[in-house]
Amino acid sequence: MSERRPDGLRPDVARLDVAAVANGREGEAGTAPRDDLGHPVAVPARVERIVSLVPSLTESIAVTAPGLLVGATDWCSHPAGLAVARVRGTKNPDLDTIVSLAPDLVCANAEENREPDLAALRRAGFAVWVTAPTTVDQALVSLDRMLRLACGLARPGWLDVARQAWAVPAAGPRRRALVPIWRRPWMAVGRDTFTGDVLRRLGVDNVLADSPDRYPRIDPAAVPPHDLVVLPDEPYPFSPSDGPETFSAPAVCVSGRLLTWYGPSLVDAWSVLAAALARTGDGPG
Repeated sequence: MSERRPDGLRPDVARLDVAAVANGREGEAGTAPRDDLGHPVAVPARVERIVSLVPSLTESIAVTAPGLLVGATDWCSHPAGLAVARVRGTKNPDLDTIVSLAPDLVCANAEENREPDLAALRRAGFAVWVTAPTTVDQALVSLDRMLRLACGLARPGWLDVARQAWAVPAAGPRRRALVPIWRRPWMAVGRDTFTGDVLRRLGVDNVLADSPDRYPRIDPAAVPPHDLVVLPDEPYPFSPSDGPETFSAPAVCVSGRLLTWYGPSLVDAWSVLAAALARTGDGPG
């Protein structure tokens, strides 16, 4: 089973407070910028070597500044053809390899990566920047801050294109969806997730949004009433032949990258996901 199985996710990560970080004196000379968790990060004056432990962040950095990345996880599949050292997975990074790459900065995420691994990298003397968005708006702010304050880059144009794309309101009646992310055991998207917010912005409400867990185990035969089932192809590789047969409601298979990643994927995610959801009946269009 993949090391990215969702029950390995940290259940209660700190949330990005957009207002707090925006007013955090981050532009003052001599003040260390703070990451999404509020931790000051001693970013070097020149950042020329970055290791990314999150596929979304890897794509964001690689698209914005080709050549800056020296290491990424085995799961970092975008952009295609990325030629950097691989450091295993998000939950089991090869710390020795990361140390040998001598990065100026390590970029991570509070949900995807384990705190003990990040703490070990900090003890080794590396600057570690942690993101923690759970909404589209938070993701856009978080990416802008990481790229500017941590990576030392200018704000990329694709971020503005993504913001414009997600300013479009959903059309049509709202629907309720179940969003499985794993089977054997069955698990689904619960409360306070980026995926849930993406769907909400597309006119689809998560039927498990009030769950006490962010990724609860479920019995497919005993879930709240819903209009459709949304099946991403990651972390579990749901497909038209693996998943829809379990449910009585209409099912739509979608790209997990577009549903769960934040980064350059946000440029196309609204239009592509809206079209896919519309094919199951009344939906945004």
